[in-house]
Order: sequence, then structure tokens, then C-alpha cells
Amino acid sequence: MSVRRLAEASVQPASFAFNKANTAWVKQTIKKYPKGREQSAVIPLLMRAQEQDGWVTKSAIEHVADMLEMPYIRVLEVATFYTQFQLKPVGTKAHVQVCGTTPCMLRGSEALMDVCRSKIHPEQFHTNEDGTLSWEEVECLGACVNAPMVMIFKDAYEDLTPERLAEVIDEFEAGRGASVPTGPQNGRTFSAPLSGLTALKDETAVLKTTRDKQAKAAAKTAKADAATVAPTQAAKPKTDAIETSPAIKSPSKVKVSPAAEKAASAEAPKEDKRAADKAEPSVEKTDKPRTHPDKKAEPAQAFKAPETRKAKAAEVEVKQPSLEDRNRPAGVEKPAQPDDLKLISGVGPKLEGVLNGLGIYTYAQVASWKKAERDWVDGYLKFKGRIERDDWVKQAKALAKGGEAEYIRVFGKKPR
Repeated sequence: MSVRRLAEASVQPASFAFNKANTAWVKQTIKKYPKGREQSAVIPLLMRAQEQDGWVTKSAIEHVADMLEMPYIRVLEVATFYTQFQLKPVGTKAHVQVCGTTPCMLRGSEALMDVCRSKIHPEQFHTNEDGTLSWEEVECLGACVNAPMVMIFKDAYEDLTPERLAEVIDEFEAGRGASVPTGPQNGRTFSAPLSGLTALKDETAVLKTTRDKQAKAAAKTAKADAATVAPTQAAKPKTDAIETSPAIKSPSKVKVSPAAEKAASAEAPKEDKRAADKAEPSVEKTDKPRTHPDKKAEPAQAFKAPETRKAKAAEVEVKQPSLEDRNRPAGVEKPAQPDDLKLISGVGPKLEGVLNGLGIYTYAQVASWKKAERDWVDGYLKFKGRIERDDWVKQAKALAKGGEAEYIRVFGKKPR
């Protein structure tokens, strides 16, 4: 990048000050930055000074530095580094910036510069005799697909030919620059092909194909879901015996015979049995003893065969607590307005019904459970420690104390 210097002292104004409207704008802009970081507003303030006078003067640099309490040299460094700042007087009606980067050069930007030389001034950074026009060569202006292009003040003019640029310059010199359309000058729409659309002219066929594919995919998914759901529904546990048993319509004192209890256990959900099976460590079935390279092989009879899944499942059923167990939480009569137990994380509509069947209707009941009572409910529901993991007691205490508001205060989130 070439060295950029301020204009000669002979063209520098004696002073600078923002006009009334810009002064108000500057104050609001400075307030946008954190305290102690107001100097970050230096670039916007310099740009506003340039928009007011057309270029950045030495007085404007010093005025901005004083407003931001910055050394003059720091603001001068910013103004001379960024090529967006004009350090010399530019045309009052148009300052033409011609892109000279590779894409524009390959598409004829040098011919555009020749137009500027002939219609404005042989050298860049100089105005014409009336001081209304000026020009310069700049780096990429960001519209390479529409090369070659120029920028006049803040507007881009693309897809230019030398003849079209000459017309645009004449319009600005005559004071009709606002009437010149910006963007592509050859009739194209933005960056679309000049010839118009060459593909996807009619979306009907594309949309129909897309809908057909979506319909086939949906049908395939539904078929796969049906194949998955069918065996699941066939294996769905029958829980009618548990939910309708007179013994769990607490606080009824109806006793359940051992035979009935065993039948209820047999009807318990089989999903937990499968979960228990998955939790068992797999044991390789082999008659050979396991050995280590540095250890002697142990006798074959010392290797104990694993229990079968059937025996394990039977053991789980036997350990299910009885409804007559003394650790079973006490039930109550159904109150006029029972608590919504579903607000406790881990309790759904079905589980709420089971708890109600045990006579559990309120948060206070759950909050008062002792360890033995929690273990009984956990075993009865076959939760394998879920009540402790989800901390039902703490949740119930918060809900009993202040409802959802207290729950949010304690856990930092809404129930469920």
C-alpha cells in the first residue's frame, strides 16, 4: 500500500466542528461504548466528519481526538491506514472509485480508468477544473461476479462498459446522479445470469418429485414403526390385576392371599425383567478355565457356571415386597383436591394412578417417607433405586411448601 499523507496546508481549513445534527449523533454514538472504551468510536466519528465535509481534514482529526481524549498521532494513524478515508478534497458531485483487482481488471477496469482520466483528470486524487469530480483506483469492492465495477460515494455501479461509465459520470456532473440506477448496468437482476434463469424455470416437476419422495419415506417409516410396535404391544404387561386389586385401594384393610399376591407378581411388567437381564454381566460359556499368562490354571471345577436368566427373574419376583409389609407407607382417604403427583420428576399418569391406589395422594405424604418406606415403594414399583436417584422426597417437600414457585427456587427449573 502506498504512503498516505494529509493534503497540503494550503487547502486545509482553519478549523472543524460537527454541525448541530451530527453533534447529537456523535454524543449518542460515544454512549454506545463501555466506560473507558469510548475511544473505540474513532472510526465512526471520522466517517461522519468525512460525510459532512467530503474528506477528512487535519482539523477534523484533531477535533475527533479532542472529543475522545486521544493523542493526535493515534487518530492520524487510523485516518491514514484505512483507504476509506479521503485525505484530500474530492469532487463535490462525485468521487469515482474504480476497482482494479484481478476480476475487474480481467473484465476491463483499465478501460474504465481511461474514461476517468479523460473526463475527470489525468491523475487520480485530483479534481476536475470545477472541483465537482474526482477519481481513484481501489482494491476489491466485493462484487466480483458483476465485474467491472465502480463505487461513487456509497453506491456501487456494476457490469460497466466504458461507454456506460461515461454516461454515469455525465449524469453526476449534471446534478442528476440520484436518478442513475445502482447495481448492474446491463439489465441483469442482482447477480443472476444475464440470460435469465437456465435451470429450475418451472418448480412444478421438482415439487411433485419431492412430495412423492416424502410420501414414500413416510410410508416406509410407518411400516417399520408398525413392525416394531406390534411385538411390543403383544408383550404389553397386563396390570389390571394390580390396579383393581382390593388391597391397594387404600386405606382399605382387605388382605391379599399369598396365592393372589403371587398372581399379581406374575402379572407385573416384564420390561424390568428384560432390563435386569441386560444389566447382568455376560459370561463366556466354556468348559476351559480362565487363565492368566503369569498364573497357573485353576481347576475346572472351581469355575462356577452363571445362574440362568429364568432363575434370576424368579429371584426378583420373590423379593418384591408384600402389601402387608410393615414398611409400606400409610395411605389416606382420597382428599377433595389431591395433589398433582405428576409434577414430581419420574411420575407419569400411569404411575400416579398406582400411587393413588396405594393411598398416596399428597406431596406431604411423599415428603414424609422414611428410608424403609422409600425402599418399600421402590421395590414394589421395581424402580431399582430410581426414587433415591430422582430425589422424590426433596421434590415433594418443595412442592408441598410452595408449589411450582418453590420448586423453581430450589431446583432452578419448572417441574417436569
